[in-house]
Amino acid sequence: MDQTPALTEAVQAAAATHRPLRLVGGGTHEFYGRPVEGKTLSIAGHKGIIDYDPSELVITARAGTRLSEIEAVLMENQQMLAFEPPKFGPAATLGGAVATGLSGPRRPFAGALRDFVLGARILDGRGQALHFGGTVFKNVAGFDAFRLMAGAQGGLGLILDISLRVTPRPRLELALAFDLDSETARLKVIDLMRRPLPVSGAFHDGAQLHLRLSGGDAAVSSTARELGGEPEHLDVWGNLGNLTHPALSEGDCLWRISMAQTRTAPEDWGPVWDWAGGVRWVRQAADAPDLWDAAADLGGHATLFRGSRDKVFQPLAPAVLDLHKRLKAAMDPHGILNPGRLYEGL
Repeated sequence: MDQTPALTEAVQAAAATHRPLRLVGGGTHEFYGRPVEGKTLSIAGHKGIIDYDPSELVITARAGTRLSEIEAVLMENQQMLAFEPPKFGPAATLGGAVATGLSGPRRPFAGALRDFVLGARILDGRGQALHFGGTVFKNVAGFDAFRLMAGAQGGLGLILDISLRVTPRPRLELALAFDLDSETARLKVIDLMRRPLPVSGAFHDGAQLHLRLSGGDAAVSSTARELGGEPEHLDVWGNLGNLTHPALSEGDCLWRISMAQTRTAPEDWGPVWDWAGGVRWVRQAADAPDLWDAAADLGGHATLFRGSRDKVFQPLAPAVLDLHKRLKAAMDPHGILNPGRLYEGL
């Protein structure tokens, strides 16, 4: 159902009165980011797949389209969203996935969500419809503004439609578990990634290393025989991506710290990691500045996934913050679209 006219009218009315809007799709990502004070504008009804040609490996859908619907259609054609967008509930939408920019366990092996965005149609803060990018893999029409929508939390524009590159599903996937401590497992994974092996996931839950193999029958089977380990159900990977795995779902506080997988994390961060060691999941009520400083010292950054929502994202360097403010002013001059969702003043 195309609700572009109604959404346009709502944004234009808010712009005329400088009244902030709180953009909501399925509501499953509400926990991620700072709270927004403003009139709620629902995008959930703006839904439906607009175009999908399996032979072109591209799908275009409206922002309110549920991820489950998109994945079901792709499954019928043995295709998938390789970045594995987390689904924090059945109402999870394409717009919410792109706005938060979150990618699942396959991210270090297949790429981030933003790498798969080919084009976007948005409403800016004036209520003007803008179309960036297209539906081809190589688009040289100008600045890749459509990629800015990934992770912008709706602060640069209300996403109407998104075009994504999709990929074929692997012929075979296997999950294996190994009784290795966290540090030994991290070094093992680094060694494995130096080889052309069909690894598509590497996660340590604090007690075991979990590997996922994806690819052709022969490659996956031979690698599984070489590595050994204990076979396990692939459900562990869905639970990991959706934060329902016991290693992530327990406790009142959960930080995600992105860092180079080759760097050694402080012991008090604990042994739980994903993205082949590139993400540390820390379940402690640590003071935000301390974690931010420690993450920065390792060349990374920390984000609060569960806990107080006052201090969520790592502070930006002054020059980067200034760039964000200039982009916000250009795309949303009245500051009405999800103000403060990322940072105060944006």
